[in-house]
Amino acid sequence: MSGVVGIYSNEMDHVSKIIYYGLYGLQHRGQISSGIAVNNNGFVDYFKDLGLVHEVFLGDVMERLRGNIALGHVRHGFSSQERNVKNAEPLVVGYRKGALALVHDGKLVNFNSLRDELEDKGSIFQSDLDAEVIANLIARYHKDDVNEAIIKALEDIRGSYTLIIMTNDRIIGARDPYGLKPLSIGKFRNSYVLASETCAFDTMGAEFVRDVGPGEIVVIDHTGLRTIKNDPQPRSLCLFESIYFARPDSKVDGKSIYLSRNEAGRVLAREHPVDADIVIGAPDSGIVAAIGYAEESGIPYAEGIVKNRYVGRTFIQPTQELRDQGVKIKLNALKENVEGKRLVLVDDSIVRGTTIKRTVEMLKNAGAKEVHVRISSAQVTRSCHLGMDTPNEKHLIGANYTKEEICKLTGADSLEYISLEGLLESTGQKNGFCTGCFNGNYPIEKED
Repeated sequence: MSGVVGIYSNEMDHVSKIIYYGLYGLQHRGQISSGIAVNNNGFVDYFKDLGLVHEVFLGDVMERLRGNIALGHVRHGFSSQERNVKNAEPLVVGYRKGALALVHDGKLVNFNSLRDELEDKGSIFQSDLDAEVIANLIARYHKDDVNEAIIKALEDIRGSYTLIIMTNDRIIGARDPYGLKPLSIGKFRNSYVLASETCAFDTMGAEFVRDVGPGEIVVIDHTGLRTIKNDPQPRSLCLFESIYFARPDSKVDGKSIYLSRNEAGRVLAREHPVDADIVIGAPDSGIVAAIGYAEESGIPYAEGIVKNRYVGRTFIQPTQELRDQGVKIKLNALKENVEGKRLVLVDDSIVRGTTIKRTVEMLKNAGAKEVHVRISSAQVTRSCHLGMDTPNEKHLIGANYTKEEICKLTGADSLEYISLEGLLESTGQKNGFCTGCFNGNYPIEKED
């Protein structure tokens, strides 16, 4: 998971500041590295480093990054990749036709085979990035028209992707044919912007225009916005965008993330009621579903866990050691609310089981009489090869234990998951999602 944003302006010559605010709005999608590239009259300048947006982009850096075209990236870092600035984006490359800058969210299933083929033909790679394979393909195909080169390059790749590509006179946005990753179009004054989620438009001061469709490639230049290719497959948006990845104030493919999560909590309450005194949510992504559970069940909602706002998302930390440490300092029980109470604890998912086990233990140590865990996603039983970065199945608790065994391992008094049918019902669309991590039905098979 990563966050991408881009802008083309006919009016402004310092758009990196707008990109900065867009990345701030997408910080939840990646906390390992941040980067911005700008084009100033054909010269590409960029800066990227490990760290959060506000840590990487200090005043002198932002003042330097001037230009009317820009793109940016925040990265979460796959566990298989070295945590090194070489794997930060944007990727900026020079070749005989000029310079390209790319930002990418997703994962290519044929990355290894394409890279091997390109290396056999003389290409040299400096990173572990999918974006570098894509850049090499574009450079090889670019003879006269960069748009055609991009179209041909994307025909060679398979997997999930949202891409924003910057040349010296345009930006190009692309979404994979299944729409596994989201991408939206907004407008800032008379300029068009692209972003992974609509919440970025709010921080940028932009207005939402529409979503980029599955298989669509759009170009933004001095003439405005136009589509140069639209070749979709049946949409298969990653269901974890609704469950966990996206911010609740975003809309993805026209659907409110907040309303979907709230409805998931309501469905969960109907499917798995329990006698309890209060409903609490696991911060932050479980809270909206917890509110829905409380509203549907009639059990009062209360704050039972306080989150340290300066700790990142433990699910997307790249090592188990960092995840364990993050859980320890991230959450603390509100003893005054939970002591002596029967609790319904609503969380969005159980992946490794690290966080939920420690949370149940923490609540019981704070005096909770009972802790009944309710999960607003189905049981995760498969390792994703399309960008979710779930662990190998031997480390995936839902792949190795039954629901009853997981309940015992976590120390909960009861544990229930929303059904997959109920989860899809909560989105308002029974089709159009990738459900592979729950049932193995991926739209694109694993390769390599």
